[in-house]
Amino acid sequence: MFLILRPIRLLLRATLMDSTPRQMSLGLACGILVGLVPKGNLLAIALAMLLAATRLNLAVAGLGAMVAALIAVGCDSFFDRVGWYVLSQPSLAGVWVRLYETPWVPWTHFDNSIVMGSFVTGLALLLPVHWISRPLFAKYACTLAKYARDTWLVKLMLGAEAAERISLVE
Repeated sequence: MFLILRPIRLLLRATLMDSTPRQMSLGLACGILVGLVPKGNLLAIALAMLLAATRLNLAVAGLGAMVAALIAVGCDSFFDRVGWYVLSQPSLAGVWVRLYETPWVPWTHFDNSIVMGSFVTGLALLLPVHWISRPLFAKYACTLAKYARDTWLVKLMLGAEAAERISLVE
């Protein structure tokens, strides 16, 4: 029974405790970036490790990554066009050659138009997603934390003393 409850407790703690609206909105934006990039290359691994090394809300980032990964499947033709445009710029040809000659950079698959297009699109969406979602998290995170703190399930899962420490986001 404890093994089943532990992941739920960790998810509740990551979602409800010690998260500011800024951490949640940046977590969502970075999660969308990680979710858009195709998996199985060094770029996706590096982005995921960088996200995990930050103090952003990983529960929100994981949710954003899952939603973005589902949406990204249908956007491959768009990513292909964006990536092809970026990779075919004559002014950047020298940069791409130098990067490809670097020992570890080809493992990022930056020369794949879909990988490049999804990465560039994710970078372009980073700040707008943060700016749009931050006021929403500021408005609703406090309400969610207060509601969650008062529910019997959270008190049962986290313990009464931990439920009292759920921060009310300002």
